[in-house]
Parts: sequence; structure tokens; C-alpha cells
Amino acid sequence: MAGPDPGFRLEPLDFTAIPGWAEDDHTAALAAFRRGATALRDHPPKRRASGIDPVALAAAVTAAGALALSTADGARCFYEARFRPCEVKPDAGGAFFTGYYEPIVAGSRSRSSTFAWPIYARPDDLVEIDPDRPPPGLDPGSRFARRVPGGYAPYPDRAAIADGFLAGRGLELVYLADPVDAFFIHIQGAARIRLAEGGEMRITYAAKSGHPYTPIGRVLIEMGALPSGGATMQTIRRWLADHPDAAPETMARNRSFIFFREAPVADPALGPVAAAKVPLTPGRSLAVDRLIHSFHAPVWVDTRLPDGTPFRRLMVAQDTGSAIVGPARGDIFIGSGDEAGAAAGGLQAGGRFILLVPREAPAAAP
Repeated sequence: MAGPDPGFRLEPLDFTAIPGWAEDDHTAALAAFRRGATALRDHPPKRRASGIDPVALAAAVTAAGALALSTADGARCFYEARFRPCEVKPDAGGAFFTGYYEPIVAGSRSRSSTFAWPIYARPDDLVEIDPDRPPPGLDPGSRFARRVPGGYAPYPDRAAIADGFLAGRGLELVYLADPVDAFFIHIQGAARIRLAEGGEMRITYAAKSGHPYTPIGRVLIEMGALPSGGATMQTIRRWLADHPDAAPETMARNRSFIFFREAPVADPALGPVAAAKVPLTPGRSLAVDRLIHSFHAPVWVDTRLPDGTPFRRLMVAQDTGSAIVGPARGDIFIGSGDEAGAAAGGLQAGGRFILLVPREAPAAAP
């Protein structure tokens, strides 16, 4: 099912063998799952290393979109009829979960002494590269590069952009008061900005520079600034705030740089539109490795919150991220704002990653 030597196996289970399955709010899970129906025409699921049949998965999403949301038992029966659970078992290590969120910060569309740190739109000389056919001079697997006379070159990195590489090109979407806020928005991939001019804008991922992502927590541990296992969003932010002279150079160790676009805030209860082209649902949307898992696939997550509370619920693969690498790696979208950020920043736990594999798509009626 998973192809030759994928580095993991899918171990079939019965739904009755999944702790917490019968107690979950399957109606809430179905509401998140069915949002994928709006994206299928232009962004259908793709076959990835997990081997999920994209036609069967699309058929299940379509069927969910046509359902009237009713009882949790009815929603649970939908999943049990359409899917079979398989636990993802990596050849090395186990499942690992973190959390992410949508920051809400103050900002301004105009630069001032208070709001001086720009968030940039995608430059017109940044192009996406086919990783299977990279041009000469680029690292294999590069997804973005700079168009230059006669070909392509690596795009300038975070340090070069901080030094003014993009200055004067009119790419500034909004300005923030704190460079650390801007840095963490790059990590989260989206934010809502409460504008000094009044109102609110949402920014979301548009592209990236193409350099590998380097976790700043790992950098601080290697520097001896944080103890092993002690890198959380809160401890990282505290260290950067306490070391303003060293913070710019430290943040520049993550050479990856993210560009954004403005997006509407259609429903404040939902998060930004993510990689699967649907809005994220707090507590139900999961970021996964996009090379292993198909978007829209349901995933049962069994892990623990920082306070030790079990977190067992059905989620939907609707996003991805540079740091989300591996067959049983998941990043849980917690929500928007400081409270969600506090919860997301401390979530680092093992557990179980159970993929719901669609049963064969039913034949079309004659």
C-alpha cells in the first residue's frame, strides 16, 4: 500500500481498538472534513507515499459535503462506513505532535517609529522550482529560487533581507512593532493584524525563500542558551527579549524567509486558508508531511497536552510546514490569539498517529 521502502508501515486496526473513538465529537470532525469539498475541483487530493487512493478520498469528501450535519452517532457511522483505520508505524522513532496557532498582533499599513518591522509580499523575481528538475546551480529539492539574467540563483536569505535586500520595491504589506513578532509569524505562517488605522487584516503564507528551515529552539540549545528539551515558544521568546543585541543574529540562523499575502477574515471562528485551500478549524485541522500524506485525509490523533490531559480526537490533514517532516509527525492547529499561542507553544508530545484510509470509492450510478 505504501510503496517500496517508504520508511514506515500502516498497521490495520478496528475502530473498537482506538481509545476514545466512540466518545469523540464526530460531528465537529465532519464539519472540518466537509470543508474540503469546496477545494476539490481546483485542488484535488494527490497520491502520496501513504498510498491513499485520491479518487476514493475525493469521493468521501464529496459525500460528506452533501450530508446534513446531524448527530455525532451519524457522523461516526459515516467514517466507519467510508474508512478503515491504520496506525502509522515509522521504522525508526514514533509519532510526535506539536501545536501551532494564528498570532494576533498590532500593526500598521504605514511605517512609523512605533511600527517599523515589515511583513513582505512575494517578490516578482521569486519563482517556484520543480524539485524533480532543478536548474543547474541550485540544491536538489529546492522549491524556490531567484530569476536572474541567464537563469536562476538561490534567493537571498533572512540576513540579507533584514539588511535591506527588498527595500524600495514596495513589497511591504504591513508593519509591526516587534521583530520577534514578525519572526514568529514566519514560523506560524499566518497572522491577524489589528491595524492602528482601524479594523483587522489577515496575512497568510504566499511563498518562501527556498532556504532550509532551521528550528531556532535547536540553535539555542546548541548555543547552551536553553537546556535540552527546554525549547518552547515561551522560552525562546523570553531569551530573544532578554538578549536584544544577540537576537537578530540568532534569528538569522534560520535562513528561511516567508512571504505573505493579504486574505479575508470571512469567519473569525476559523483560522486562515491553509495548504489544502480550506480554512483551518481550531482543534480539528492538522499539519502533516505533504510528501507522505494526502491533504483531506482524516487522522486520529492520540497524544497529551502539556498539562498531561489526553488529547484524543479525529482531525483532518489540511496543512503542512517546513518543520513537519516524517510519517507520524503532526502539528495541531490550536486557534488564534495569545491563549491559543500559549497552548501551542508548550505542546511537544509523543502518541499515536492513526490514518483513516478510504475504502474503495463506490461506483457511479448508471
